[in-house]
Amino acid sequence: MPVFTNNRQAKHKRLQVFIHGAVQGVGFRPHVYRLARDLNLVGWVINNSQGVRIEVEGLAFDLEQFLDRLKSEKPPLAQVTSIESRYVKPVGFSDFRVRHSDSNGEKTALILPDIATCPECQAELFDPKDRRYRYPFINCTNCGPRFSIVETLPYDRPNTTMKRFPLCPLCQKEYDAPEHRRFHAQPIACSTCGPTLEFWNKATGPCAHGDEALKMAEHLVSSGHVLALKGVGGFQLIVDARNADAIARLRKCKGRGPKPLAIMCPDLGYTRSICHLSALERKLLLSPASPIVLLKKRSRAFDAVAPGMRDYGVMLPCSPLHHLLMRDLGYPIVATSGNRSEEPICIENEEAIERLSDIADAFLMHDRPIARHVDDSIARVILGDVQILRRARGYAPLPINVDLEIPSCIALGAHLKNSVAIVAQNKIFISQHIGNLETAESYRAFETTARDLPILYDCQPTFVAHDKHPDYVSTFYARGTPLERISVQHHLAHVYSCMADNQLQAPVLGISWDGTGYGDDKSVWGGESFLIEDSAERRVSSITQFPLLGGDIAALQPRRVALALLQASFPKSLGDYAKLPALRAFTASEYRILEQITLKHRNPLTSSIGRLFDGVSSILGICQTNRFEGQAAALLEFLAATAPKNQLPYPYILHDQGGFTTFDWKPMIRAIVEEYTNGVNPPIIAARFHQTLAAYAVDIASRHGVPSIALTGGCMQNRLLCELIAETLKENGFNPFIHRRVPPNDGGICVGQAYAVGRTHQTSPSLQHETPCV
Repeated sequence: MPVFTNNRQAKHKRLQVFIHGAVQGVGFRPHVYRLARDLNLVGWVINNSQGVRIEVEGLAFDLEQFLDRLKSEKPPLAQVTSIESRYVKPVGFSDFRVRHSDSNGEKTALILPDIATCPECQAELFDPKDRRYRYPFINCTNCGPRFSIVETLPYDRPNTTMKRFPLCPLCQKEYDAPEHRRFHAQPIACSTCGPTLEFWNKATGPCAHGDEALKMAEHLVSSGHVLALKGVGGFQLIVDARNADAIARLRKCKGRGPKPLAIMCPDLGYTRSICHLSALERKLLLSPASPIVLLKKRSRAFDAVAPGMRDYGVMLPCSPLHHLLMRDLGYPIVATSGNRSEEPICIENEEAIERLSDIADAFLMHDRPIARHVDDSIARVILGDVQILRRARGYAPLPINVDLEIPSCIALGAHLKNSVAIVAQNKIFISQHIGNLETAESYRAFETTARDLPILYDCQPTFVAHDKHPDYVSTFYARGTPLERISVQHHLAHVYSCMADNQLQAPVLGISWDGTGYGDDKSVWGGESFLIEDSAERRVSSITQFPLLGGDIAALQPRRVALALLQASFPKSLGDYAKLPALRAFTASEYRILEQITLKHRNPLTSSIGRLFDGVSSILGICQTNRFEGQAAALLEFLAATAPKNQLPYPYILHDQGGFTTFDWKPMIRAIVEEYTNGVNPPIIAARFHQTLAAYAVDIASRHGVPSIALTGGCMQNRLLCELIAETLKENGFNPFIHRRVPPNDGGICVGQAYAVGRTHQTSPSLQHETPCV
């Protein structure tokens, strides 16, 4: 290990320093080494399971300088959460050393996410004189895989999937040199000692390696075929984004329908040519997380990628392999998850060949094992800040700090957009995005993650938090554990998630709107508001319930929702409105059957604002069948965004009873139908509908007089709605808070469930016996 010697005899003090946070795998030890050398201090630095520990000896003034510079200077990717220090008796160190890591003790060090290729590595990647020229696995302490390769803490090569690749002499020399950018870069490798590419053809099997394999993959994509590429956290399916036929084939084989796909652009210039790009959006695209960013379309040239949508989901190359691919191709590609719809992405070569062979024409694989699947993250800029919509590569598993004492627990998340979380040291550690728990493969991924995350941090949960729905697979999983169970209502979990994300203290009014969630009365909720006080919480508003005709199928057919809304709004007869698109969408026999269902069968009731969006979208003839989740609502939003601003809200009635307010939407529906039949422009109607919901939100806030308003739930992914509500609340003297680091959709439910354990812990003495993570 590296050493330098101090010949000064005047050693006055010894300083012990303990640094916590994301400080492993970011070049912190070489940073400390260089700092100690600059100040002529002696001692040592080591990685351990809690972070970084330092012992240094020297003159008191130099030690003070050392501590000050530790606090003010750090490697670019380091995230320091705390620095503890104390002076102890000197022992007479003679030099400064970087010691081998210590794996003993409680595991509290933060694991970094996978990090996009840094500018220095990019430069070397394309430098013909560099020994890593065109090597697709180049990395350093400032970039490369982390979470996707680590198996246990501390973060050292023997504890990662890179342990199978012994370093060659040149890589070992760099790894051992504190002055080098690759000092203790755990995934360090080169073409001599590291992972290699392999091109695998369905007909012939493996047929090329290294750069030749990449060239064959590029030719395949340019020929209009589908490539399965093994990326950092799993496989992706790739086609030429200019080729509508290739995209249509990918959609058909993947079972994706018209759901938007992500585009990877070669560079920022190309991105600007097809999208509007603000300074903050540019910064987000180029950030170490390198997520998919939702950007407003400038060009319709790639409409096959996101038909009917306002935005493209765009990302830039995030790994050396992607940089090589995009530099060589020079045009955008579709890069979507390597899976069938609703399944987790493939991470193993054999698994990908088995599951993706009827989708992909060939495979570009490598032999670096992936410890856990990590999908691409999705983010956007809203109200002047970044908001994460899918938390995965680049963000997971970094925790969020909360101002609440929470016992050690595991939170199992929602049924859709699932992620799980654990709590340790008052930090909520959020797993990567898992997906919808509706297939056997997804459930296995959920089980693996629920086991993996506590093991990674040696956490022994005392409690398990889960959704209140009795039939969710996550609820069954919770029942199968020996832990004390805490069930959390879905929409309340949304509110708690927003409170945790923004570190809000009670009192808070939470407005929680989405498509579905199991209510305390066993009906389907989705338009709820909660008043959160210091020691209690209560539901204070909802919307008038309406039937889901035929049950869950109504979520797939907005026309059924529209029929229920129309029947309630015009109880005498719908004969005068037979020409409405929603009613014309039914055949005569379908309509008769639904009438019988309404009369003779008890349909589930809902208070879902997500379904309200579906119904209005159907009434206006925008969407009669949801071919992917949220399609009707998204199309309605984008139509409304084309209308002139500052539309007036429609009429509605608020019924107040016993401190509970119900939003009666029937006057609004009658007004919408009247305007539509009178030929009012549908964008105007769509905009007025959004404005009505914003007015309702302000009315609820005004009834309770609580300054802090948490806006949460899947409906808050609607940019127009979220911005309208936030701006209207501000105009009326309230402080609205939206999600930033935690998704507003069901991907953030696990955070709210964990927060609920802390709230329960505050008010229930029976929860005082928790066992901490050990």
